[in-house]
Amino acid sequence: MSEKTKIDPYGFREYDARWLYKEAINNSGIENLGKGLGTQIINHTKKNNPRVIVGHDYRSYSEEIKTSLKKGLLSTGCYIEDVGLSLSPMVYFAQFNLDADAVAMVTASHNENGWTGVKMGIQRGLTHGPEEMKELKDITLNHKFKKGIGVEKQINNFKEVYKNDLIKKNKIKKKIKAVVACGNGTAGVFAPDILRGIGCDVIELDCNLDWDFPKYNPNPEDLEMLHEIAKVVKENNADIGFGFDGDGDRVGVIDNNGNEIFSDKIGLLIARNLSSKHKNSKFVVDVKSTGLYSKDRILLENNCETIYWKTGHSHIKRKVNTEKALAGFEKSGHFFFNQPLGYGYDDGINSAIQICHLIENQNKKINEIMNELPNTFQTPTMAPFCKDEEKYLVVEELVKQIENLKENKTEVDGQIINNILTVNGVRFSFEDGSWGLIRASSNKPSLVIVTESPTSDERKKKIFNFIDYLLQKTGKIGDYDQKI
Repeated sequence: MSEKTKIDPYGFREYDARWLYKEAINNSGIENLGKGLGTQIINHTKKNNPRVIVGHDYRSYSEEIKTSLKKGLLSTGCYIEDVGLSLSPMVYFAQFNLDADAVAMVTASHNENGWTGVKMGIQRGLTHGPEEMKELKDITLNHKFKKGIGVEKQINNFKEVYKNDLIKKNKIKKKIKAVVACGNGTAGVFAPDILRGIGCDVIELDCNLDWDFPKYNPNPEDLEMLHEIAKVVKENNADIGFGFDGDGDRVGVIDNNGNEIFSDKIGLLIARNLSSKHKNSKFVVDVKSTGLYSKDRILLENNCETIYWKTGHSHIKRKVNTEKALAGFEKSGHFFFNQPLGYGYDDGINSAIQICHLIENQNKKINEIMNELPNTFQTPTMAPFCKDEEKYLVVEELVKQIENLKENKTEVDGQIINNILTVNGVRFSFEDGSWGLIRASSNKPSLVIVTESPTSDERKKKIFNFIDYLLQKTGKIGDYDQKI
């Protein structure tokens, strides 16, 4: 008897799909997801046998999930080209390189073991946004499946094609000593080779693949991972430290003194570096990013515009695409480089390469380049627990409260709120450039909180305490994953 299909509707997130495997989705559920995705691809491409690139990350169960997903895709008539063990950006690259119609990457990125998911896309260089996810959910849960006969082929050694593409375009002459940390995730098979290939002197840290993640999750926003990289950078007197996430589309950065550089600040340095050669460009950053972009002297001198947009790799990718922006930067470490620097999707290794170019061009240590930016005090990204079915309503209520505070000119730490941005949750700013953000997480039952002040560490904390007070009052908030 075949197993009863299990597929939790909440797994269809804003821009990818994530579930706890076996608990919230089983193999039969994954197969239905494949049928739903196959049907969606056929509807959009108007082809009976669209070609779909499929890959998987290095979790113990990712390959069996991929097998079920492929079974579903094949039953709709899709022609599958399986590139094997992959990073998400390698699968995105394969769509361009192999001229395919769509992609499906089995990964739960940096989520804890037990999670699985799929990142998927039809239009090149873009992944599903809320519209596509809603459509996919409807097709899948209501069994609106097409029937067809698909075929499958293995694409052997595509890893080398992807590595060589990045290496040949990006050779550097300056010897940069780089710590490359992969948290035992899939990037370990790729990042050291590519960075060595462009000319870096690479010191590997946890680059051997181990799906138990024995030390910590490969997540470059995780302080544990960043502290470990910092230690190794100092011990080896390295120029830079890079930390890659589980599926290689994000990077975290540690400077030559062992200090973490938040990705939004790195983005600003890269934007400055690019702006002199690419005047009149647009850059897109997410609402969790530093307020420095909007007033940056060098970007303004080069007539560059910065747009603050919704957090999430699909949202920023799309905005970079529609605005024809040169690049996009997300605080979580997703960077997007459009032509001529890339194909518009997020690739952690290409991001690390752009940082190497920055160090080479400026011919200074990364901490010296960083010191040229105005100083700001910024919290890490903090995620207090909030149920999936409640988080959006909680945020909606808080948006109203903050709008009232602005209207009534209520002061927070002696400042009144002078600007509110609600493209994604609520980002409220004060006269001195300090700001706070409250939004719902797109891929976990939690909220996302960030605060920043160019004035003082104290003000940063006061804004956080103000947000925390509002949250606790709702009675719907659990523990934080980390707290200042």
